[in-house]
Amino acid sequence: MTVISALNITKYFKNYAALSNISFSAKSGEITGIVGPDGAGKTTLVRLLTGLMDFNNGELEVLGRKMPDKSSSFLEQIGYMPQKFGLYEDLSVIENLNLHASLQGIENAPARINKLLEFTKLKSFKTRRAANLSGGMKQKLALACAVIKKPKVLLLDEPSTGVDPISRQDLWEMVHSLLEDDIAVVWSTSYLNEAQMCDNVILLNEGSILYHGCPKELMDSLKGRVFKIEGDFFNKRDAVSSILECEELLDAALIGSHIKAMTKDGNAFPEEILKTIGNNIKVSKIEPSFEDAFLGILGVKTKAHSILANVMPQLPEQENLITVRNLNKKFGKFAAVKNINFTVNSGEIFGLLGPNGAGKSTTFKMLCGLLTPTSGDIKVLGGSLKKRHIRQNIGYMAQKFSLYGDLRLKDNLDFFARLYEVEDVKKKIDMMIDIFDFRKYLNMRANKLPLGIKQRLSLACALMHQSRILFLDEPTSGVDIITRKEFWTHINNIAKKGVSVMITTHFMDEAEYCDKIMLVYKGKAIAVGTPDELKARVSVADASMEDAFIHLVKMYDEEHSK
Repeated sequence: MTVISALNITKYFKNYAALSNISFSAKSGEITGIVGPDGAGKTTLVRLLTGLMDFNNGELEVLGRKMPDKSSSFLEQIGYMPQKFGLYEDLSVIENLNLHASLQGIENAPARINKLLEFTKLKSFKTRRAANLSGGMKQKLALACAVIKKPKVLLLDEPSTGVDPISRQDLWEMVHSLLEDDIAVVWSTSYLNEAQMCDNVILLNEGSILYHGCPKELMDSLKGRVFKIEGDFFNKRDAVSSILECEELLDAALIGSHIKAMTKDGNAFPEEILKTIGNNIKVSKIEPSFEDAFLGILGVKTKAHSILANVMPQLPEQENLITVRNLNKKFGKFAAVKNINFTVNSGEIFGLLGPNGAGKSTTFKMLCGLLTPTSGDIKVLGGSLKKRHIRQNIGYMAQKFSLYGDLRLKDNLDFFARLYEVEDVKKKIDMMIDIFDFRKYLNMRANKLPLGIKQRLSLACALMHQSRILFLDEPTSGVDIITRKEFWTHINNIAKKGVSVMITTHFMDEAEYCDKIMLVYKGKAIAVGTPDELKARVSVADASMEDAFIHLVKMYDEEHSK
């Protein structure tokens, strides 16, 4: 049964069209995905469906009610999990549930709450304050609060953003089980791989619908255009650049030891390139992903080279540019990091992965010199992070704070250039402005910049002094797919120049781009190796990094529960 019907919905914020002529429908018993990057209009659309926000033009009905409808009789049929504020963090798990039950007049509330605690696997954490829960646990609690009154329509605004693959898998399993009650679920997400788990998707970009329908049908439309390239590459990153230089190809990326490529619509794969990139190179057709489908619709060609890397000097090869031995960190009696060891060579991309609360952020901060280890040894460029000349060779892009929000874009560039004592400040700033196309944003405050521009500016500031080591903490979180591709063009080409890159990410496809990966769990390094080596430990054909992540964590729990 159709429970949501939208026709030509338009929503303006001042002169900006957040949504333009949106038309779609959603049925009970199905998950409708609202998929797209930050700024696409997902949150605006979800808020319109709650009835708490009006629109400028069009017609919208939810459960047979003309929107906006703010009546209590309508709102009590809606479950809503907002993107940011959904919990009272000073209250415990049970207190949050009791509050929501009281506000919504739940009959026999103790029995309903007990069922939800079992459903979310939070029973043993019911007295813990919400502020002290991991990211995944917070999202499970927020979901429980949203469904406490068994809604007919459940609206989830990016419930899986920033949580690890295991927590995402748990959330999807929980929501799928809710469909047994024949509710309609609307799930917004910036993770394109999640679209494949929806019954129908609304693919949004810049406020417009690019596609509405079954995700499989969209992916099938790209069959014959996506290829796996494997063999003995002369240099795998050079091979990606060479492939992208071909006009017939739209995109190419490293996936472990092989390369994935997509042709432009109507173009055959240019097999003559194979002889130039290695020996015994083979190419075969593979199934497209939803990300491939999105790229195919956008039709924007991934750049082969980074202008930023082109102006950087070639650094000498050096082993053990970063050496970590027996690294430990305690906060009081709590051991956040336990005896971690690894090395990173020049020109390597080293990925640091782990579930929320696993200890990877603590490890990352110690490597950057932002936290002091309780014990152990960190050597960078053969020396201590306490030495000023060592710190001057490090570039750091933080997940949340990398910029001064009240300063203009050009002032941030000037500040970081002088902080790193860059020679010829004006020349370097002008170069960054040209490379990242900042010209029209120069006088905007950093906190007012679009997210993609903010991330570009953060990267520009981190590389202002041509650092030898680059630390990137979830650099592509929330940005659109084109900006993600642009970032990885820069990262891959910077690595070719000999810069060592350490990166954290929740995008498992990005983990495939790394040379080596360390999986951190419960403060320990439970697996270290190449993407292919970690995937080989999963007894599933064509296992993905997400499969490997989930398998290795669950295997560790099984082995240590005996």
